[in-house]
Amino acid sequence: MAEAVVIDLFGLKLNSQKNDHRTLLKSLNALGYHHAAKSKLLCIMCCSNINCESNSDHDNYELETSSGLSALLREFETVSNPSMAVSLYTIKQKIDEKNLSSIKVIVPMHRKTLMKAFIDQLFTDVYNFEFEDLEVTLKEGLLKQASEVNIITAQELEAIQNEIETYLRSLPTLKGELTIITSPLISDIFIHGFTTRTGGISYLPTLSSLNLFSSSKRRDPKVVVQENLRRLGCAAGFNVKNFYRIKTDHANDVWVMGRKEPESYDGITTNQRGVTIAALGADCIPIVFADPVKKACGVAHSGWRGTLLGVAMATVNAMITEYGCSLEDIVVVLGPSVGPCCFTLPKESAKAFHNLDPECVRQFDSSDPYVDIRKATRILLEKGGILPQNIQDQKQDLNLCTSCHPDKYFSHVRDGLNFGTQIGFISVRE
Repeated sequence: MAEAVVIDLFGLKLNSQKNDHRTLLKSLNALGYHHAAKSKLLCIMCCSNINCESNSDHDNYELETSSGLSALLREFETVSNPSMAVSLYTIKQKIDEKNLSSIKVIVPMHRKTLMKAFIDQLFTDVYNFEFEDLEVTLKEGLLKQASEVNIITAQELEAIQNEIETYLRSLPTLKGELTIITSPLISDIFIHGFTTRTGGISYLPTLSSLNLFSSSKRRDPKVVVQENLRRLGCAAGFNVKNFYRIKTDHANDVWVMGRKEPESYDGITTNQRGVTIAALGADCIPIVFADPVKKACGVAHSGWRGTLLGVAMATVNAMITEYGCSLEDIVVVLGPSVGPCCFTLPKESAKAFHNLDPECVRQFDSSDPYVDIRKATRILLEKGGILPQNIQDQKQDLNLCTSCHPDKYFSHVRDGLNFGTQIGFISVRE
């Protein structure tokens, strides 16, 4: 049984006879009675006012209150707006407020494909949809019959995307202004920074507000993340059309841009001007690399596995091999990550960090010691030849534990599976 039921009356036009009003009233009453006991949300979506169409002159007018429909509508959650994008996004918020995922959409046959196109843009695989034909549900032929549309053209899909993007651009920022943390170690020939969680439009508590990654397991759709990224690009000064994120595998593979892109990788390097590369982070460390002499840069995603596998030095070595960079010229900045105050590993996994340096582990004799992945990363970079003064892992809020600071950062450790993501990014200015 569906947790949420959405009845699409968006395109409803009634004939002027009172019988039509009574039929709709009776049908909605039946739908409400059937679903009320088992559904946590009953929602009607309509276009401003449910209106009627005269048989003679096709003039529209509101249903009279005396029809009883207005009173019935108050028993449903009613979303009334001329825009499909606004209406469905509003309904999504109601669904997310109640943490629902199973949704039945009762929709006219000829609008089903259109509805699915909007849903594909605004929802992720977290949600399960089933569809029911509204004409069949009403049974009386109340709705004007129209042919079923099975295909959305490329032009229609573009119009849907534009409608959604225009609406999302109009939304105010949440949880404060967009903030970018930069490092004085990195030359002005680069655009770079690390994001915090403020300044975007993502509204779910664990994702708000500048979430910068969408997946099938989270409730933030790609269109929302893309709007967050657009706002970041405007603030930082990079072109979002030339933006590339790592494809995390928690390993040490590095993609050298210009070569064939691997299926997954935890590092990227480039010397192409105007191309922005980014490493994700939500407890794992987003690391940014820059060589102002060769005008090359890199990013890496370093969780505990990637740290031990040497993803940071793998990125450095790719810059040396591909662009002729020198170790003494490469600057490395570690973005925000979980601290040793909050991150534990089973003792068997923590042993490798203890073997690297005992100072990387606290309470080693416990079953789940506390591990410092930042200290381990610095040790491995210095062992690899990066100058200590060319590594920044402190100051400017970079060393604040992501789990301990929910006002500033997202955290998987703290928030569970539906966590948000911040990034570290860099590009060579054009």
